[in-house]
Amino acid sequence: MIRAGLAALMLLAGPVVAQGVAEPEGYRGQPYRAPVPETLAGAVVVDAKAAHVLWQRGEVAFVDVLPRAPKPANLPAGTIWRDKPRLSIPGAVWLPNTGYERIAPETEAYLREGLAEMTGGDPGHPVLFFCLEDCWMSWNAAKRALEMGYSEVYWFPEGTDGWGVEGYPLERVEARPGEPGT
Repeated sequence: MIRAGLAALMLLAGPVVAQGVAEPEGYRGQPYRAPVPETLAGAVVVDAKAAHVLWQRGEVAFVDVLPRAPKPANLPAGTIWRDKPRLSIPGAVWLPNTGYERIAPETEAYLREGLAEMTGGDPGHPVLFFCLEDCWMSWNAAKRALEMGYSEVYWFPEGTDGWGVEGYPLERVEARPGEPGT
């Protein structure tokens, strides 16, 4: 439904990622910040302008999968650790740590529950995954959603970097409650 409306827009869109990077058979591991492929089999790849059109329509669930920065192992005892604030696309749901190559069953359940909540349990509801530019986390998470049975998956490889370059709004978000390990 929404895909048909994007067809014309996508014809006008230029390449949004580095050329020549092949899709791996499985999930991608380290390094996660590296050039990404132009495609994700089963998903629609969108640039910032197309993502903005989808966002303005308000019919697509936006899923931010930026991982949390790890707490430094060498912090002195008693030191208070504060996570860096996450600026994201307004209305997006942040599901951190769900885009790694391998995730624990608890993290997979967190992703499943988050997606079900955002889509009303409808695997046909459109979902869009993003992180930062040249970040495999969003590719992995979008692939995971396809494997979970979501049928209208969008992947926005430019992420909040590309969104911000276009001058689109960003807002501070908190992770969806229930995040494993917190």
